[in-house]
Amino acid sequence: MTLLTVWADDDPATELTRTEDEHEIRAALAGIGVRFDRWPLVADLPAETTSEQVLDAYRARVDEISAREGYGFVDAVAMTPADTPQWRDQAAAARAKFLAEHTHDDDEDRFFARGSGIFYLHANGKVHAVLCEAGDLLSVPAKTTHWFDMGTRPDYVSIRFFHDDDGWVADFLPDSIADRFPTYDEITAARG
Repeated sequence: MTLLTVWADDDPATELTRTEDEHEIRAALAGIGVRFDRWPLVADLPAETTSEQVLDAYRARVDEISAREGYGFVDAVAMTPADTPQWRDQAAAARAKFLAEHTHDDDEDRFFARGSGIFYLHANGKVHAVLCEAGDLLSVPAKTTHWFDMGTRPDYVSIRFFHDDDGWVADFLPDSIADRFPTYDEITAARG
C-alpha cells in the first residue's frame, strides 16, 4: 500500500504527516501540483520481463496517457535483484545516480507495474516522500525538485513517460538535502 510521509525540509526527525489513505495522499500531492493515481495490475506479467512485454501489457493505458499528456517517449525499466558482484555494482550505480536532488525540464510520469520505490518531492518548504508500490502512477511536473530511492536491493518494474527522449536528463542541485532524510531501506524497515 502507498505511503506518504511529510517533513519540514529543515527537520527530517519530525514527521508532519504519515498516511496510507489514498484520498489523503492524493489531496496532499495535488497541493504541490503532483498527480497520484492507481491502475489495475496485469496479473500475467512474466517474472523476467522485457520492456516490450511491460509496455504491451499496459498498452491501452500507455496509449491513453501518452495521448492525453502528449508524451512521445515511453520506456519500461526493470531492476531485479541478483546475487552477483556485477548486479550489485550496477544497482549501486543506478541508485546513486538519482539519490541527489534534481529537476527535469520535462514532466515525469512513472507507473509501478511491480515492486516499489520512493519519490522524495521537495516543495513549499517540505519534503514529501511517496513510497510508490505496484499499481501506483505518480506524475511529477517539470522543474519539481525531487530525488528517487529504489533501496539497496532494487526490485521493481516501472513505466516512465516523458515528452521527448531528453526529458529524463537530470539537472542536479549543488546543495542537495537528500542525505538528511530517511532512505527507502529505513522507511520500508520501519513500516514492518
